[in-house]
Amino acid sequence: MIPPEAPGGEYQINQRFESEADFEHWNNSLQRLGWLEKLDAVAEGEPEYRLLNGLEVWFPPPTAPAAKLPARWRMTVVSWLGIFPTVALLTTFLLPQLQFLPPLLRMAVFTALVAVAMSYLIMPRLTRWLRWWLR
Repeated sequence: MIPPEAPGGEYQINQRFESEADFEHWNNSLQRLGWLEKLDAVAEGEPEYRLLNGLEVWFPPPTAPAAKLPARWRMTVVSWLGIFPTVALLTTFLLPQLQFLPPLLRMAVFTALVAVAMSYLIMPRLTRWLRWWLR
């Protein structure tokens, strides 16, 4: 739970799931329904839901207090720990296979693969494994 930045502001509740299946299980559970009923008793109006995935998960919502964020240098180190091996592996094993493409298209495909790998494979795991150090 993230408290509001200013008195009278809105609280945020962030939930993270290992997989879409875990999210669906939670979303359809009786336990969640029970929590929603409790929330109804204290909330003003309907809650707002946002499902984040991919790159948007890396960046906190603008209303999240800065004190809750890891230090920028730590986020940079964790990002580098994901980017370096990903780029090194793709450069070594994939880039030679793309030599038939024009240089600009080759770079577009390469960077798209790095972005997808970072968003869906590397960063979710790194941030989970290094949570103890980030926080």
